[in-house]
Amino acid sequence: MARTQLALGLSFLLVSAAIAEDWPQLLGPSRNATWRGAAIRSDWDARPPKTLWRKKTGLGYSCPVIAKGKIILFHRIDAEEIVECLDRDTGNTLWKFAYPTKFRDGTHLDDGPRSTPAIDSDRVYSYGAEGWLHCLDLNTGKKIWGFDAKTKFKADRRWHGMISSPLIEGNALLLNVGSTNAAGIVAFNKIDGSTLWKSTSDKFTGSSPVCADIEGKRCAVFVTPGFLVGIEPGTGKEQFRTPWGTTAYSAVMASSPVIVSNSIFVSAQYGVGGTLFKIAHGCATKIWNTSELSTHYQTAIYKDGYLYASDGHQAEVSSLRCVDLATGKVQWSNEELGASNQVLANDDLFLLTQRGELILASVSPKGLKIKARTHILSHLVRAYPALSDGFLVGRSQGEMVCLDLR
Repeated sequence: MARTQLALGLSFLLVSAAIAEDWPQLLGPSRNATWRGAAIRSDWDARPPKTLWRKKTGLGYSCPVIAKGKIILFHRIDAEEIVECLDRDTGNTLWKFAYPTKFRDGTHLDDGPRSTPAIDSDRVYSYGAEGWLHCLDLNTGKKIWGFDAKTKFKADRRWHGMISSPLIEGNALLLNVGSTNAAGIVAFNKIDGSTLWKSTSDKFTGSSPVCADIEGKRCAVFVTPGFLVGIEPGTGKEQFRTPWGTTAYSAVMASSPVIVSNSIFVSAQYGVGGTLFKIAHGCATKIWNTSELSTHYQTAIYKDGYLYASDGHQAEVSSLRCVDLATGKVQWSNEELGASNQVLANDDLFLLTQRGELILASVSPKGLKIKARTHILSHLVRAYPALSDGFLVGRSQGEMVCLDLR
């Protein structure tokens, strides 16, 4: 009887943990655009998703993040970058932290922040378009520490501003600062902002790092101009470095690496394409390269041996594709949906298109089957949606919405 009660108790805890999974950083809890939690309804024709609230937002491509019932929105209004905390269930503002900015986008499209904040315990970490790195109290918005990282490390200015999103790993905040003065990649103490280590002299890209176990060791993987680099997160020591990508000034390279065991998939637009590397004994070996999966700012989803991602520039022709991870061969392509951000929720794929349409679909190497679709946002959508407890928060240029999908 005691064993039965213990088993039931453990099962309850496991189910509760799954239901309560939040979205505390770019690309979700595991930085792979995958979420596990409450069952999502697909009968949207009979029962459309309930809109809990909708509100206007400022400029920026930063994605919303959620933890402990709080949403963090990073945006720009007039001449200020603003970190804003909202109640998830009501949309009411709990606090704001604002500071001045003079950033101007080189393409004149959007002058707001690009980087997505990270929530860790009771702290929020944000990285502005001009390089201001802040740590704030999640409950009050009080500034704990902050400084201009771009100026501090003498990083070059680029037309698109600072894009890379902070990655929390243990006691460190990892960031692609992009200084050629031996501070291309920097680890900061997340408690007080002090510098733990500096590594490489690589400039920055729009890609955000991902950390995972590779060959039995923790490894933080960065895309820098012309290279794929693996860094030991505790020390800053390079674990591997291999040529990849481009050093062209116009190239953004904004997708994050996709790590599957000891393999790493990376992709970019501007003539780069997609490449799979195998890591063995501290060396990266190219397995395949293809021009048929060139992501722009979206990161590919991995599911059961296959990659699912948008191929093509978001402002031009874009298609959703399925690619065999082992061979790089395209299994199918769908041009009807256009550019979208993809999130794997339980076993289904959410697609939030740049036109503001939310689509729920099942995917396999045999094809895509749309289960439900509804229009939730105005054009233009660049930010990934965030999921928490069966709620979905999406953001476009000018508005944000929270849906109950349970």
